[in-house]
Amino acid sequence: MPHIPFAQIDRSWSLFLDRDGVINERLPGAYVTHWGQFVFLPGVPSAMAHFRSRFGRMVVVTNQQGVGKGLMRPADLAAIHDRMSTELVAAGARLDGIYACPDLRDQPHNCRKPAPALGQQAQRDFPDIDFARTIMVGDTPGDLAFGRNLGMYTVWVSGTEAPPPTELYDLQVTGLAELAARLGATS
Repeated sequence: MPHIPFAQIDRSWSLFLDRDGVINERLPGAYVTHWGQFVFLPGVPSAMAHFRSRFGRMVVVTNQQGVGKGLMRPADLAAIHDRMSTELVAAGARLDGIYACPDLRDQPHNCRKPAPALGQQAQRDFPDIDFARTIMVGDTPGDLAFGRNLGMYTVWVSGTEAPPPTELYDLQVTGLAELAARLGATS
């Protein structure tokens, strides 16, 4: 398993983040369908402010099949993301983009992670994204396989899911605050 070259991370690097279970609390067996259900995980806003100072691009890539299931409208998801972005900006962390896939898991040719579609869209929007200089942070095997499929370094946020195969991740952390601390140790 290659080590993430923390000392080499500068503004030419990008950071991709999953949402549920990484940025906010995951609702087991349910979906965050409105802002009242969205709760940042401990230390996330300040960690993301630190990431903003280190990475040139910072994007969220998230599977949101609650839209495809009709549990929320695209406008509901957009409202959650607008409020999340506003809260992060207030903490000093600005996202460059949020890419959400509303497709159902069993829909043919869907854009859900681990398929590379969300990452490819981000790269089309921001051609300076180099996947070989990108870290993907996720809490599920699908998140990590997404990163691997695009040639990214991968970080597994442990806690809510069963451990993924070790070949899917380069680093394990308990949350974004720990990742920020590890990045800070080399700056």
